[in-house]
Amino acid sequence: MKWSGTVLFSTRRGWGVSAAALLLGALGWVAPMAPVAAQSPSIVVASTTSTEQSGLFGHILPEFTQASGIAVKVVALGTGQAIDMARRGDADVLFVHDKAAEEKFVADGFASRRFDVMYNDFVLVGPKADPAQLRGKDIVAALRKVAATQAPFVSRGDKSGTHAAELRFWQQAGADKGSGYKECGCGMGPALNMAAATGSYLLADRGTWLSFKNKADLAVLVEGDQRLFNPYGVMLVSAVKHPHVKSAEGQKFVDWVLSPAGQASIASYKINGEQLFFPNAVR
Repeated sequence: MKWSGTVLFSTRRGWGVSAAALLLGALGWVAPMAPVAAQSPSIVVASTTSTEQSGLFGHILPEFTQASGIAVKVVALGTGQAIDMARRGDADVLFVHDKAAEEKFVADGFASRRFDVMYNDFVLVGPKADPAQLRGKDIVAALRKVAATQAPFVSRGDKSGTHAAELRFWQQAGADKGSGYKECGCGMGPALNMAAATGSYLLADRGTWLSFKNKADLAVLVEGDQRLFNPYGVMLVSAVKHPHVKSAEGQKFVDWVLSPAGQASIASYKINGEQLFFPNAVR
């Protein structure tokens, strides 16, 4: 029940308070309303599991927020899923690592430009004993040995940038994946856990590998091949496609991560003294 805009409460104390409110209102005594706290600006960044699980964002985002006053919510997915999220307009910024897919995202009008922001590399990991004898610097030759020996191999199978790179290397190898090939449909961390538990081979990004604690009997077996180069790009989602996108705040994030301050923050992130990502922005 409503009376003069004031709800009458069922408790005796409540009735008294309500009556007092009515009396004050009748006399024109209106208490000032408490000020409503302004919400801090925020953005959503669709990104990869490698940037999140490696700990990079936990390192750089507090610096950005302190400098800009803008909070960042990261949604960490496989790159393919992150791109789909940005295409739907559910993110303000896209930060991923599948250059061909990123260039298509721009060509389709979902961003005006892709910017190089940093890189690391992929590594092939597997049991230290290396039963398939893959150890070396040739990723394609290594996958041919996986196929020839039917060695157990865990694939992310999640349309991520790492998964896309792995499929590209298999295509270059021109070999059937073999009966030991298993897709987990999962992120980098869970895939590494599966490989550690089953003694399987796996393609991983170096950043997540270095931050991964459950290495068990796994070791890096193939690295240094130029084909394992892993570039990351950042894009502001188009406000033409999605007018609700927070363009001003998103642009501040893009500008910062490409700036000397942002690039220095990326370079300073290390685990056990080893740098995980290498800035390469060109404005």
